[in-house]
Amino acid sequence: MSKQKCLLPRLILIACGSFNPPTLMHLRMFEIAKNHLMERGAFQVIGGIMSPVHDAQRKQGLVAGKHRLAMLRLALRSSKWIQASDWELQQPQWTPTVDVLKYHKLCISNVMKDKVEDKREMLPAEVTEYTGEVHLRFLAGADLLATLADPQLWTNEEVETMCSYGLVVISRLGSKSEKFIFESDMLSKHSRNIELVTNWSTNNLSSTLVRRLLKRGQSVKYLIDDDVIEYIRKYNLYNS
Repeated sequence: MSKQKCLLPRLILIACGSFNPPTLMHLRMFEIAKNHLMERGAFQVIGGIMSPVHDAQRKQGLVAGKHRLAMLRLALRSSKWIQASDWELQQPQWTPTVDVLKYHKLCISNVMKDKVEDKREMLPAEVTEYTGEVHLRFLAGADLLATLADPQLWTNEEVETMCSYGLVVISRLGSKSEKFIFESDMLSKHSRNIELVTNWSTNNLSSTLVRRLLKRGQSVKYLIDDDVIEYIRKYNLYNS
């Protein structure tokens, strides 16, 4: 590692979602963000966390959290820096995204202070070896950015808190991410904490598409991990 990279502030990216099932694009977002941030010389990205949402969210077609977590761990087996977090699933009820961020930031701080042993597997070893602050930023797609301007979905306090951590938004070429920020007073206020990253590879892959194909008995190979496909078949998920 170059001396310049050693001096960069450390960063862990976190994404929350259904991951129902996890697609290759869910994982690809982390790689795109990491490349962008490190090439720009903004951060040394040392880890990624994926947190599946609680079953209580009751989204249509949402399979049990134990299955979504198992599929996520299978999909992440080849990754050396992204880990799955089961904290949301272990809670007695649905947890707001801002509270998920607060918990994982606290977890990082406590591990650095050598106070939490049972969460080390979720965080990179460098967290315990580094003496400076390890930042946490929320990784999301451009569709989520658009919802942040909707007061029926997010309160100003929630948006303020999320922006205080920092957002890394993966947008498609030609998306209107800048427009969403400009038209929202709250997002404009924190625009310096919103990193827009363009995904130059056009990709409309989504969990919804995968579920639709599975329901119709069509192939999803190369859209999701092969081990995840086998898991879905084994437990007959999504009417596979």
